[in-house]
Amino acid sequence: MRILVTGGLGAVGTPLVEELRRRGHEVWVADRLHAPGPNYIRCDVGIYRQVARIFEEHTFDLVYHLAAEFGRWNGEDFYETMWQSNAIGTKNIIRLQEKYGFRMVFTSSSEVYGDWEGLMSEDVLDKYPVRQLNDYAISKWVNEQQIMNSAARYGTETVRVRLFNTYGPGEYYSEYRSVVCQFVYRALHDLPYTVYLDHHRTSTYITDCARTLANISENFKPGEVYNIAGEEYHDIKTLSDMILRYLGKDDRLVEYLPFEAHNARNKKADISKAKRDLDHRCTVPLSEGIPLTIEWQKEVYGIGH
Repeated sequence: MRILVTGGLGAVGTPLVEELRRRGHEVWVADRLHAPGPNYIRCDVGIYRQVARIFEEHTFDLVYHLAAEFGRWNGEDFYETMWQSNAIGTKNIIRLQEKYGFRMVFTSSSEVYGDWEGLMSEDVLDKYPVRQLNDYAISKWVNEQQIMNSAARYGTETVRVRLFNTYGPGEYYSEYRSVVCQFVYRALHDLPYTVYLDHHRTSTYITDCARTLANISENFKPGEVYNIAGEEYHDIKTLSDMILRYLGKDDRLVEYLPFEAHNARNKKADISKAKRDLDHRCTVPLSEGIPLTIEWQKEVYGIGH
């Protein structure tokens, strides 16, 4: 199969590309960076001319659309860039999907579940009024609406996936990255950080996520939506404690607060559909994934070597 991965140099895109190539697919990557490598195309998905050129020059059976601005606070601090990449960028891909007829896998986010406090099954948003709590969450729900409207109007075929707190090696630090990435980096560098006690998550190790995403290429069901999440439901303090324990450090630099405003308190995912259709398996528990992430960051940032 000939596959394009937008955002293919990112934290999730990189292991996904590797997994798809291992399976024998011809995989092309589009991203914003100047980068070497086989089958690489530099492209900002928010600029139609750059996206259109890809499909004028190449034909693809399947497009994994991962390119997006990530993170709640990133979406607040850089909202112009976020809306350009997420809303306009996805619309650009959809317009070209309508023209060229390729299938698409779109990476949405658990953030679309907003203030929902119960078990997050894929049909929650179809049944109940939910308020998304930040612009990033809103943008991802807008993307899903764009996709569903295109399917209804033009018969485009897309699978939507909602990723839950994906973490692991390959995620470079910034203040806008995942909570695991931030805690590990700050603990390694003896920097202060904040733990919100009344929040719970279902974290997903990055290679488990990539493998399940790749499985969609082998069992593509147009119009379906899947949660991709781990099975360990945990509070945020658990992550901090595991990191500090592994590093042999205490929590003197950690500030504990009850909760973070405008952030979902609990994200408990129903992953039964992904298990049924996509053979989703959680093979790397937190007890293994956290140390692997720490060791990767130590290597990347030259700590303890």
